[in-house]
Amino acid sequence: MALAQSNGLLDAQLELYRNATAMIKSMALKSALDLRIANAIDHHGGAATLAQVAAELTLHPSKIPCMRRLMRTLAVCGVFTVQHSAVSAADEPVYTLTPLSRLLVGSSNLVPITSMLLHPAFVSPLLEIGKWFQNELPPDQCSIFKQKHGESIWERAGHDTAFDALFNDAMFSDSNFIMDIAIKEHGEVFKGISSLVDVAGGLGGAAQAISKAFPEIKCSVLDLGHVVSKAPSGTLVEYVAGDMFEAIPSANAIFLKYVLHDWSHEKCVEILKNCRKAIPSRDDGGKVIIIDIVVGAGTSDQKKRELQALFDICLMFVSNGIEREEQKWNKVFLEAGFSSYKIIPDLGYMSIIEVYP
Repeated sequence: MALAQSNGLLDAQLELYRNATAMIKSMALKSALDLRIANAIDHHGGAATLAQVAAELTLHPSKIPCMRRLMRTLAVCGVFTVQHSAVSAADEPVYTLTPLSRLLVGSSNLVPITSMLLHPAFVSPLLEIGKWFQNELPPDQCSIFKQKHGESIWERAGHDTAFDALFNDAMFSDSNFIMDIAIKEHGEVFKGISSLVDVAGGLGGAAQAISKAFPEIKCSVLDLGHVVSKAPSGTLVEYVAGDMFEAIPSANAIFLKYVLHDWSHEKCVEILKNCRKAIPSRDDGGKVIIIDIVVGAGTSDQKKRELQALFDICLMFVSNGIEREEQKWNKVFLEAGFSSYKIIPDLGYMSIIEVYP
C-alpha cells in the first residue's frame, strides 16, 4: 500500500474517532462545570497548580491522578491552558483560564445555558436517535425528547419546577451575554423606539438589558403565567402573563430572541401575524426585531457553520424546531404579511433581523 494511501486512511481514522469521542469532550466540560474548576482557578488569580485546584475542590487524594488526566484533556480541548516550568520538568504545571473558561466565571457567566445543553434531560434522548428515525410517527408529531420523556419541553417546564428554573436561568444568562454585545455593536436597531414587547422573554434578561441601555423605551415581557410568576422584582420592565398564539400587547416594536426557531413554519406565521397586529405601520416606526440563526448568512467561517448545523439538529431532536436559511425566513415573513426585512449577520453565529410591516 502506497504511503500516501496509508496516510489518507490514518487521517480518516483520526477524524472518525474524533467524532466518535466528541461526547467525552462534552462530558469533560460538564465535569468542569459540576466541579467548578474554572472558579477554583479564578480564585487563585486565574492561574493555579493541580494541588491548589484539588484543595479548592476538596478532592480525595486518590482522585488527584485522575484529575491530572482530566485537566490534560480540558487543556487539549482549549478550556484551560497548561504552563510547564522551563527550569525543571518535575515542577508542578500551572493551569490558567482561556477566553472560553473566562465565560464560566463572573457575574455574567454562561454556566446556566452550558449546563442546560449538557443536562441529562437533553443529552439522554440523543442516545436513541436511530430508534427515533424508525418511529412511524411524523417528526413534527413526536420529538425525540418527547419520545424519551413522554412529554415535550414545554409540558415538562409547566409542572417541573427544577426543569423550568434550569431553562429560564439558561435563557437569562445567554440574554445577559448576547444582549450586551448586540447593544454595543448594533444599538442603532433599538434607537427611535418608544415601547417594546419581548415575546416569550422568560425572566426578562434581554428586556432588562434594553431598558438599561435605552431608558426611554418602555419595555415589557410577555410569557406564560408560570414563567411570569417567577420574574424578578425591582426592575423597570413590566411582566405580562399571556400566550403569544392568542394576542401580543401593542408596542412600537416586538422583540423575539430564540423563539421562532422552536416552531414550525405555520406556527411562526401565526406568531408573526400577532406581532403584525401589535405594531404600527413602518412609517410610524413599527417593526419586529429577531435574534436567531440565519443558516449560511454572513461569514463562511467553518466553526460558525458547524455550530449552526449542530443547533439545527439539536432543535429537530429536542423540540421539532428548525434553524432557517434566508429563503425560509423570507417565506415566513411574506406569509405573515410583512413587506421587507434586513439581516445583520454580525452577531457571532447568529443574526439580527429587522422585519417591517
